[in-house]
Amino acid sequence: MNLLLKYFINTILPPRCIRCGKILSERNGLCADCFQKINFVAEPYCARCGVPFVSQSEQYNSIGQLCGACLHEKRPVFALRRFAFVYDDEAKNLVLGFKFLDKTNYAEVLANMLRRAGADIWQQQPDLLIPVPIHRRRLLERKYNQSALLARELAKQTGITAEYSALQRVRHTVPQVQLSGQARRHNLKHAFDVKSVQKIKGKKVVLIDDVETTGATLNECAKALKKAGASKIYALTLARTMK
Repeated sequence: MNLLLKYFINTILPPRCIRCGKILSERNGLCADCFQKINFVAEPYCARCGVPFVSQSEQYNSIGQLCGACLHEKRPVFALRRFAFVYDDEAKNLVLGFKFLDKTNYAEVLANMLRRAGADIWQQQPDLLIPVPIHRRRLLERKYNQSALLARELAKQTGITAEYSALQRVRHTVPQVQLSGQARRHNLKHAFDVKSVQKIKGKKVVLIDDVETTGATLNECAKALKKAGASKIYALTLARTMK
């Protein structure tokens, strides 16, 4: 894009903060005030799940250390899990606008946050980015899969192939937000399946999603991928709720 065209576009449609709408001097992103309000993940954090250490005892000699939950996990589903920021009241409108209000123009900026958050995963040289799929009925209602948009933009930024069709949601389920705990896990049982095993077998794959709450959705996707022969599975999400 030449400078004159860029100037014209920015004059007609000035770049704005994707959280509050304030006009920015550069491309779309977060203004300084909103950036300060988002609780981005920073070291020190658990070497496996990426949850930040908060207490002094956890922070002591924490580099390469595991949190209590990961220490007690005998057979971890994911080789690594990472997320960009904590899902709290300050982050909600950023995520929900993208997910439900057709703010698809947020995808590039949010994918950039994912790319930064996934630095440890990229070092493992994964083969594929796989968005968490939604059922075709919900896709017709919503018109797009926000996780697929993130994977597409992330593929552009990392050069890693995004695979959209191998993992499918084969059973329509009640929205997870309406359920909790055990009900979420039961709701998703056998909801995902790999239709193209040859695309997954022996590959290191990164599951991409917007928000992790209980982890039930990611876990069920991982089970299907493992059954299909994935050699390593990583999880990368925009946000995660903290208990």
